[in-house]
Amino acid sequence: MLTPAAGSIVLVDWRSGALAQEPNKLRPAVVVSNAELFPESYPNIIVVPLTSDQNIAHPTFSQRIDPTSSNGATRVSWALAHHITSVAKQRITTTSSKIDERQLQAIREQVALAIGT
Repeated sequence: MLTPAAGSIVLVDWRSGALAQEPNKLRPAVVVSNAELFPESYPNIIVVPLTSDQNIAHPTFSQRIDPTSSNGATRVSWALAHHITSVAKQRITTTSSKIDERQLQAIREQVALAIGT
């Protein structure tokens, strides 16, 4: 499987093994890892999940994603930078959807802020 580029929207199957307050269903996520930093054979990618529930979107650590033709969203979503995680490529399904470079940069800045860099 080719590694999706940063900014790609993928579907992640988080249905097995989730605990309370963790993603636990098939959910879209934004790839934030730089594919050039990892060999193609590396089994994981780094993502932040997307949600349409603004109530779980922390105001400092969530990027608003408005629907566009390139991201395929049908309603406003929130990229949860404070939920950054690594997932096995086996858990993902690629899509043709993506966010723009400005949104990707904002998410990466929120991730850095959330982890204290």
